[in-house]
Amino acid sequence: MAEKDLLEEKIVEKLKEKGWQVTCAESCTGGMIASRLVNVAGISDIFMEGYITYANSAKHKLLGVSKEALDTWGAVSEQVAEQMAQGAAREAGAQAAIAVTGIAGPDGGTPKKPVGLVYIGCFAGGTTVVKENHFKGNRLEIRQQTAQTALELLFECISR
Repeated sequence: MAEKDLLEEKIVEKLKEKGWQVTCAESCTGGMIASRLVNVAGISDIFMEGYITYANSAKHKLLGVSKEALDTWGAVSEQVAEQMAQGAAREAGAQAAIAVTGIAGPDGGTPKKPVGLVYIGCFAGGTTVVKENHFKGNRLEIRQQTAQTALELLFECISR
């Protein structure tokens, strides 16, 4: 079995041990994280819904990300990743949530926010952690690295 498969299985096992539900709020990954989680048999016991919030309006409408955060810091920011994770958990009634927002490229980068900049927010049991990441590669590679790193962070957060 591949290492990535083991990670998803470990996540599902840990969540079931805790009696927690999980959700995802994805922007640049467009559902990759949820897709990897639903590869695990039995996920339906703990994963009820997820959110693909590519547009700022969707982040605000579905997750409650404040317009102030979007206007002040932009969609690709620590503040928005934090609000996405918290909002997803709140809206889904889940005890754990993973959220990603970033620039997968090849366009859209700026000197301050280059292609490959991704913020990953994880809400678990009332605590939110946000990590800034700088990935390299083409659009697909950045998205795949984001999904992998998000799952690693989720496992770390739910294991505390």
